[in-house]
Amino acid sequence: MKIFKYSEARQNFSTVLNTALKEEVIITRKDGNQFKLVPIKKKQKKSPFDIEGIDTDITTKEIVDVIRECREGSDYFKDKYH
Repeated sequence: MKIFKYSEARQNFSTVLNTALKEEVIITRKDGNQFKLVPIKKKQKKSPFDIEGIDTDITTKEIVDVIRECREGSDYFKDKYH
């Protein structure tokens, strides 16, 4: 934790902000009031592919089998549309 006097913080504002990124910063005024400077974390840009998972009873093998069947064309679709 780093403590700055108000006048010192005002004169070296950039340094105070950089310090606050690494550790807690307290700014103290002459009247005794203290303020804690806390950085606001940026929201990371989410990819459209970042989705929450769901719980299912399906196995990885079953998923792979379904995908393979779709890629190769299932007998159901071959019979129905050919």
